[in-house]
Parts: sequence; structure tokens; C-alpha cells
Amino acid sequence: MPEPYELTLAQAAAAYARRALSPEELVPSLLQRSQKLDASIQAWETLDAEGALAQARASAERLRSGRARPLEGLPFGVKDIIYTAGLRTSAGFKPYEGLVPSYDAAVVARLKEAGAIILGKTVTTQFAVSDPARTCNPWRLERTPGGSSSGSAAAVAARMAPAALGTQTAGSVLRPAAYCGVVGFKPTFGRVSRYGVIPLSYSLDHVGVIVRSVEDAALALQALAGHDPRDPASSPRAAAGIPTPLSQVGNPPRLGLVQDLLDRAQPEVREHVRGVSQRLAGGGAAVQEVHLPLPMELILAVHRTIMQAEAAAVHAGLLAAHADHYGPMLRAYLEVGHLIPSAAYLHAQRLRRRFRTLAGSLFEGVDVLLTPTVSNTAPDRSTTGDPSFQGVWTLLGYPTISLPSGLSADGLPFGVQLVAPPFAEGTLLTVARWCEAALGPMPAPPLPSS
Repeated sequence: MPEPYELTLAQAAAAYARRALSPEELVPSLLQRSQKLDASIQAWETLDAEGALAQARASAERLRSGRARPLEGLPFGVKDIIYTAGLRTSAGFKPYEGLVPSYDAAVVARLKEAGAIILGKTVTTQFAVSDPARTCNPWRLERTPGGSSSGSAAAVAARMAPAALGTQTAGSVLRPAAYCGVVGFKPTFGRVSRYGVIPLSYSLDHVGVIVRSVEDAALALQALAGHDPRDPASSPRAAAGIPTPLSQVGNPPRLGLVQDLLDRAQPEVREHVRGVSQRLAGGGAAVQEVHLPLPMELILAVHRTIMQAEAAAVHAGLLAAHADHYGPMLRAYLEVGHLIPSAAYLHAQRLRRRFRTLAGSLFEGVDVLLTPTVSNTAPDRSTTGDPSFQGVWTLLGYPTISLPSGLSADGLPFGVQLVAPPFAEGTLLTVARWCEAALGPMPAPPLPSS
């Protein structure tokens, strides 16, 4: 049996069921791993060792007594813009260093209700936007892990946690997952409640999860999804059509390779994704080329206008009171956002609706879309990378997943992105599970094994 910290959520749950492992063994293994590695990776903002061990003891007792819940004893990290009762939520912002919420965000409450263990809070870029966080990429410490869910991706990749919550307003779940060689999953807008998550953009914020297998993404979604009247964007359809665990591999899918994104990728990424599509086709998938219904530059401009204007509105009061505590990139971003005319914002929303109407044609004759997750491999730590390939689908609110798909010539992860229509997570995860099996396992980063 591998070391406990190496196990995915599904593997740990299976080991619990066989009585081959206990939460009282898994949690200390993860804590020891974190204590060994985090001085160099810096994925954790707050590691709640005492609380996690207490939760592990309670979970172990429920497992022994036959009272286990769906995620009983399975550990998660939580991005540090998501409220956790009794645990500091600082959002990378000095005035919030003493902020200890009295209640859990809806997603944290749902995890706890399902029996999950909260290990601690993972590092985020400030307010989940621009200025790079201190976290390093476990594959190469001088490279970015991506952002804004920097700590969540790095912790999962480095085997310091099997799963972690993240958020995405442009590309902040899938991009760090791709750069760190793990799975990033963003459900449909409105599928998962944002109540108790520090906002950035009213109409673009999503909560997602970073894990190491598609089966784990499905397990997490079953706990996280559901209507919440406290979130105005929460859909009445939020609990409908959630897939069952995906231990089996389904039939070969029909994939639409989005040529517009492939053309914008760096040559190394473009060649890799073409090779991936050929491998999937060789395994039985039907692959056809598709094109965006509007120019990509226009789509990205619409996303940028909406996100920047809404972020400026969200932060107006706080920026006025604490401007000096904002990172330089974020402060400039918000100040420019205040200059966007209301007419430009409204026109961007009109174009967004048009894009939604036209985008349905992308799925004619295909099950899901296939694209590079990012245009490049992880760049240096002066940036969090290019969010454009994820931002297209975040603008639409479509469910997306990033799968690790191999390593570059210099040993950095590649990722491919799959996209489905709204509330088609069942199809997306089923296809992703097939692709995951066809692509084969991703190695761990070259870090100490114990």
C-alpha cells in the first residue's frame, strides 16, 4: 500500500471501507508531509493541525460505529477567501489578518456535513486577483503554481492534501491545476453556492475543487452542489443531475477540438494537444474541429470589461479606506475599473448574452469540447499565467475540467481542458474519466517521498 498521503479521496475512502486505514493515520501523514515541505512550497496560510486531528478522531469513531457519511474522514484544504468558522480568513489582505469568521461558507458547511476534515486554509493571491502569491510550484520552485488558487493547487500536487477548494472568476481553478499537474474542476455557474465566499465579481465568481482524479471531482460535487437561497445566483437546478461515483470507464466520446484556442497556444502546447487528440482518437474517440462563434479577442474583451467593472464595484469602499494595503497590480486594476463607463459594461453584458445564444452550436455532434487548459507551461513567479483559455468558458458559466496530460521536454506539466454545456456535469465527468484512463497516470512532482 502506498503512503497514506499519496492516496486520492476515492482511494482513502476504499481503504477506510476495508479497515486498512483510519483517519487517525491519514491526517497525521498529511500533516507530517506539510511540515516537511511547506517551508519551500508555502501552500498553507493556516494549517489547523489540532483541529484536523480532533476531526480525525471523531471520524474514526463514526467509521467504527457504522455511522459514516459520504466524505467521512476525507481531508480538504480551503482557499483563504472562503469563510471557515473559528479559522482566520485573511484573503491575502493585511487589514483582514485578524478576521476569524463566526460561521462557515456554504461549501465548507456542506463538506463538514458530508464528514470531510478541514486541514486548514490555503494561500490565495490577494482577493483572488492579480498580484502573485508567495506559493511555489512543486514541479519547479522558481515557477508559478498559477493563481489565484495557488496554495490549493500546490498543496494537492505536493501530496499535502488530497483535495482543496478553489474559486474561479477567470481561470483560477483550472489554470493552477494545469500548471501543477493535477485535476481542476469548475461546475456550472449557480451549481455551487458562493455564500460566505469573499466576492470579486457578482456574475463571474465560481467555487471549484482541485483534486488528483476525476472520480474525486465527482465525489466532491455530490457534497458541494445544491440550491442555496442565500446566494442570489444559486440555481433551482443546482441539485439535479449530479453524477454517481465514476469508478468505471464509459464509452469513447465525441470531442470538439476548439481550433481558435489551439491556434493561440505556444508551439509546444499546440503540438502536445494535437498529439493528445490523436491519442484519444486512437483509443476510439471521435474528434472533429470546431470554431468559436465570435472572435476570441471580442470574447476576452467582454470578460475583461465585466470582471473589472464588477470588481471595482465590490471593492469601492474597501479600496477607499485601505488603498495602501492593496497590491500594486490589483490596486491599478480596480482604479481602472472605476473608469469603465456604465454603457460599456451594459454593452458587454449584451454581447455576453449573444455569445451564450451562439455557443450552443459548438456542441452539435459532440459531447464535450477539448482545448489546451493554458497557452503555455508554468512561467516564472512574476506572474500567475495566462487566464484567457479558461476565461472564455467562465464568461459563459459552463462546467469545465482540466486533466493533466503529460510533461514538457523540461519536465513541466501540460493540461487539457474539457468543456460541457450548462448543468451537463454528468456528461463532462464521464467523458473526463474516459480521457483520464486513455491518457494514463500523471507522476508526482520530484519532491521528497517522506
